[in-house]
Amino acid sequence: MDDDLEARIRSGKALFESMGGFHVTGWDPATKQVTAAFTVKREYCHTNGTIAQGGFITAWLDAAMAHAVTHDSDHAFNVASLEIKVSFLERVMPGAGIVHGRVVRRGKRVAFMEGDLYNAEGKLAAQATSTGMLVTNGQPKPS
Repeated sequence: MDDDLEARIRSGKALFESMGGFHVTGWDPATKQVTAAFTVKREYCHTNGTIAQGGFITAWLDAAMAHAVTHDSDHAFNVASLEIKVSFLERVMPGAGIVHGRVVRRGKRVAFMEGDLYNAEGKLAAQATSTGMLVTNGQPKPS
């Protein structure tokens, strides 16, 4: 593996590039909500490149909810998803996308999160709830 790719993988940059340039654009500590933006590329779509595949939509929601936990914990923790439920409400077509992830409750070991994803027309296109285990440096939080 080349050194540049290894560095991009370790930093998370390669992952976020592969998710349409997913990046956090805001954090509101009062609502424990992260806002993030990304681009829905045609190669993420089925039906002749017109409708985003559900796995990508789930990944954008999951990333936003995980970033909400990271911000809520002052970057002390990340989260390993234990369960995610996604409801697909509208089509997500190529173009700009916005996602909000928020912490509903964060305990000592587990976090409960919600997410909303908006399509390029600004319509609520998908919603998610998730339960995750808090992790630090890639390891479960000690009891």
